[in-house]
Parts: sequence; structure tokens; C-alpha cells
Amino acid sequence: MSRSRDDKRRAAKSAAAPELFAELDPEPRLLMGPGPVDVYPRVLRAMSVALQGQFDPQFTRTMNEVMALYRAVFRTANHWTLLIDGTARAGIEACLASVLAPGDRMLVPIFGRFGHLLVEIGRRLGAETVAIETEWGRVFDPGEIEAAIKRERPKLLAICHGDTSTTMLQPLADIGALCRKHDVLLYVDCTASLGGNPFEMDAWKIDVASAGLQKCLSGPPGSSPITLNDRVAALIEERKHIELGIRPPGMRDGDGPIIRSNYFDLAMVMEYWSPKRLNHHTEAASMLYAARECARTVLEEGLERGFARHALASSALRAGLEAMGLTLFGDAGHRMANVTGVIIPKAVKDGEKIRAEMLNDFGIEIGTSFGPLAGRIWRIGTMGYVCRKANVLRCLTALEAVLRRNGVKLPGGAAVDAAYRVYATT
Repeated sequence: MSRSRDDKRRAAKSAAAPELFAELDPEPRLLMGPGPVDVYPRVLRAMSVALQGQFDPQFTRTMNEVMALYRAVFRTANHWTLLIDGTARAGIEACLASVLAPGDRMLVPIFGRFGHLLVEIGRRLGAETVAIETEWGRVFDPGEIEAAIKRERPKLLAICHGDTSTTMLQPLADIGALCRKHDVLLYVDCTASLGGNPFEMDAWKIDVASAGLQKCLSGPPGSSPITLNDRVAALIEERKHIELGIRPPGMRDGDGPIIRSNYFDLAMVMEYWSPKRLNHHTEAASMLYAARECARTVLEEGLERGFARHALASSALRAGLEAMGLTLFGDAGHRMANVTGVIIPKAVKDGEKIRAEMLNDFGIEIGTSFGPLAGRIWRIGTMGYVCRKANVLRCLTALEAVLRRNGVKLPGGAAVDAAYRVYATT
């Protein structure tokens, strides 16, 4: 009985005085994996701006500025260009949930992990989801996609632009025209590519697209820029259903099926981002500030200059890796400009040990992969704020040192010398 009372006292004391832990002060890392990556310092500063009320005229003006900035980033005239509060996956779910009704058919060309994600989301939404697959490390020819469209007759084609799991970049210039030809909507997940690889929303006839901040835009995860054209906006308008507690007098629901998610209901989210300012949710103010500064940073540099910087850094990194005697992964003609896959050499018995030593001894994070590539490749990211000469040279130096310490015979200094030669040509 006494022991029971003692146990209760200890439990009460623990509940009343929880451990506070230490102030957050992690050891600095250089994030050179497939994302997230180091955040631009000016973005971090923007996140410290004082909060405002969500309907304060200053705050709604900032929302309008974000819409304008991301039109330039996506290269679109779409009015409905805005943010979804949540990571990149939130943007994907909002787009798919608001376009697809139960029973609608979606076609997904899969060339990596994130194609499988689109299939998963579609099935959870009750869509009739069909997929075509190709070997990880290659992309689709437009003819393959058109043949599948003719065979499956989907309402929506959903495809990734860049898939960091394979480091491949799917060409899109012809896909939008194919979709228009067959009266199919085109959704693109450009999370991993936007800001570091050319992306032409309007010129490529893309109907709806979503991204994230934590890749080439070099912001924190937690906000997802999306954009959609008038075709998609009209479809969403037909599915509009404003929840009763915030429905303005006289508003009528659309005739289409209700969007299955409340939070990811773009019909209501668009009302919030419109002059009506429907009180659908409370905007994540600090993430709004971050997204605004990410776009300002990218546009201030200039999109074309940013693409060139990413291509140069990847070229230097790849030259260094090959000079070490390592083999790059995937179709050389369709690699992303911001993530490089490198095959783990046979002399390495434990690829995770190499990654751990890179992290613990040099403070550099590189990535592993998923599915059929798990344990077969490392993925090294050069994007956003990380995409700089000093970081490329530091990564190559560290990787060479770690590999040599683990018994891999390499030509000393060859990697950095090769990278220097690439930079010397610019």
C-alpha cells in the first residue's frame, strides 16, 4: 500500500514538473541530401517578423504579394497562385482532392517513389487510379504517355517533374499538349525541381501544379505554393461547399460532388485568398513570410541565372565524383540539375557507415534512397543556398577522405581538381 502511494507521489511530481530539456542549439550541418537543405539567411530573418492578424490590411497585402511573386516563379498568368499551409505533400493532396471525385480516373506515370505517392493519394480519394511504370533511372517518352492516355481515358494525368528518389527529371514540354489534345487535365508535382530547373507552367500547358519550399527555393518545409488555371478553377467552383459556420448569406453550393477534405478544399481556400477573405483557416504567418522571401530571393537572382548556378554546381560535383572513379546513376540525358545519384562502390560494405561518418566527422548530410535503390545509391543535393562552389569542394573533400578511411582506393585530390576545372570554364 505504501509503495502504491509512493508511486502515485512520484507520478504526480513528474506531471507537475516535466523535464524542460536544454535550449535548442544543434550542431551546425551542411545539408547536401535531396532536401530539406540549408535555408537562405534572409528567409530565416523574414520568419522573425512580428505576427499580424490574418485580416489585417498589411497581412492581406502580403498575401497578394505572395500570389504575384509565385506567378513569376511558376511562369504563369494564373490568378489562383497561392500557398497551402503544410509541407509539399499538403499541396499535392489539396490539388488532387479538389480535382478528383470518387470514381474519376487518374493516370500516373511512375518513375520513382513520388509517382507511387500520387497513386496512394488518388486511391485514398476514391479515384480509379491506374499507373504505368518504368525502370527507376529513366523517364517516359511522350509516346508512351500518349498511348496510355488513349488506352485509359483518364480525367487527370498526374506526374512528377523531378523525382529525387531517382534524381531523374521528366521532360514536360510535350505532355501538356498531348493532354489538351485528348481533353485530359494535367497535374504536375514540381516540389523537387521548381527554382533549380526550367519550369514553364503556361508554355507547357500545365493545368495545376504544386511545390514546396525545402528544395531549390531553400526555405523551411511547411508551406506549399500551388497554381491552377481557369479550367481547374471552374471545376473546383462546381464542387464548392462552404461549411455552415462561415457560409455568407445567400451563398449557394456548387452542383458537383463535395470535396472530401475540409482542410484541403481549394474551393474554400481560394475564397480565403480572394477579396472575400473567407475565414476558412488561420494562415501560417511565419511561413507566409518565409515563402515570400524565398520567391524574392529566387527572382532577385533571376530564374535563368539560378538555373545556370544549379547546373554548374551539379556539373562540378559530378566531374569530381567521376574523377574519384565513382559511377553516376541514371540516364545522363535526364538528370535533375540539383540532385545527383552516385552508385555505392562495391568496395563499400556499408553505405550507411559512410553517410554516418560524413555527418559525424564533417557535418555534411548526404542522402540514401528508397525501394529498389535502397542501399544502392547515395543522393547528393546542390540546391538553393547550398548550391555554391565552397560546398561542392567541401563535400568532395569529405567524401574522398571518408572513402579512403574505409579502404576504398582513390586517386588523391582528383575529385577537387576535376571540380576546379569545371568552375574554371565559367
